[in-house]
Amino acid sequence: MSGSGGGSAPGAETTMTDEWSIGRIVRTMIPLLAALSVLQLVSGTVLETYEAVLVRNPALLVLVPVQIGTAGNLASITCSRLTTQLYLGTYELDPSNPDLRANAGAVFALAGTVFGVVGVAAWAIGVALGGTLGLGQVLLVSLVSGMLLAVLVVVASVAAVEASYRIGLNPDDTTIPVVTNVCDIAGVLILFAVVSVVV
Repeated sequence: MSGSGGGSAPGAETTMTDEWSIGRIVRTMIPLLAALSVLQLVSGTVLETYEAVLVRNPALLVLVPVQIGTAGNLASITCSRLTTQLYLGTYELDPSNPDLRANAGAVFALAGTVFGVVGVAAWAIGVALGGTLGLGQVLLVSLVSGMLLAVLVVVASVAAVEASYRIGLNPDDTTIPVVTNVCDIAGVLILFAVVSVVV
């Protein structure tokens, strides 16, 4: 931040250099990525318990990676936008904040559109592979689980940005890995919770 004399504040350059140093990034990311890798193993274990259901219903097998990947993409976009707003000074954790509401609205609009298309495509592929689930069932599973994932994306993204900022970590380093991994694990649980009700 520049003062009236046009120079940088004392120590600002050093702080910025420390913030982006390789050592700091590595010290921050290694424990985080190690913990997230363990969570990914949990996700794989959960997915394995539903193997029989997936084999019987090819449409659901198609939905799993697409839904998880789409949720992760939405989370990455949301975290990036919130982090940018944080740096610009326009971020504020307040439901009345128009920027925060716009980001949340965009996530739900994208989720409703994308997961609707994904549901139809998964049904068509499932039929081609000999599946018996109807279009209505697959579409309902895709939309309901997708919109629940959208809620998770918004909540997890805001929480990750807030936590990183308050702990003193760089949100650019931490938010996207955390939220995408959370969406991977929760995405499997949400999808099959919906499947258990609908199918």
